[in-house]
Order: sequence, then C-alpha cells, then structure tokens
Amino acid sequence: MLAKDIMTENPVTSTELMSVSEALGLLYELDVRHLPVVRGRELVGIISDRDFSEFTGAAEDDVIDAVESARSATVGNFMNTSPVKVDPETNVRDVVELMLLHRVGAVPVADLDTGDLLGIVSYIDLLRVLQETLEPGA
Repeated sequence: MLAKDIMTENPVTSTELMSVSEALGLLYELDVRHLPVVRGRELVGIISDRDFSEFTGAAEDDVIDAVESARSATVGNFMNTSPVKVDPETNVRDVVELMLLHRVGAVPVADLDTGDLLGIVSYIDLLRVLQETLEPGA
C-alpha cells in the first residue's frame, strides 16, 4: 500500500500571509489538526494546532490580547518551513516510520520534483487503514 492510496487528496491549505485567526478558524471548522502551507501549488510549510498554542492556551486574563495578536500574526511566522514530506509512491510502512521518528501527526504528500502538494496522510488516514484490516470483534 502506498501513500497515494490512503492520502486525503487536495487538502484545505493555508498561505503564509493568512492570519493566525483565519487559520485557527479553518482548523476548528474542518475539525483537522494540520494545514499544509502553499505558495501557489508548491508546499512551503505546514502548520498544526500545536503551533498556535500561545493563542489557544491563553489564560483568561490574556484572551483579549491573544485574539488581537491572532488577527495580526500570520501563518508564515509560525509554520514549520521544513516539513517531513513524502512522494505518492512511498510505502505506507515508511510513512508510519517517518511520522513516529519525527513525532508528527501528518505528512504532506508532494511531487518531489516540482514541490506541488498532492495530498496529506494523517494519523486519521492510518487509523482508517488499520480499522479496515481488523476483523470484526477482534
């Protein structure tokens, strides 16, 4: 089984200039934890809900400041600019090994020649595959 067989194709993305508040809104609206960051179609980074912890984990007294900061800060200031990524032909076993090694919950799938984002494999995609392989009642 290959990354292309289980990836979520054409995932919702962010740009470097998107505000943190807009990106947080997307994460919550779509109930996802990761957004690939693109420039055109080229993968330039990835952002996760953990990267925004200073905004989402604000103490009650600091919430107003956190909201104001989220409106003016951009994704480009917080994204991981060197995300672990795989080719569509990467074996799923290798994808799992990379995710465990780098302790990440999602790996973008990109055309490694052009850098174009093709999809994303998240821990949810891997759990779906596992669920399909388990026998009922096992």
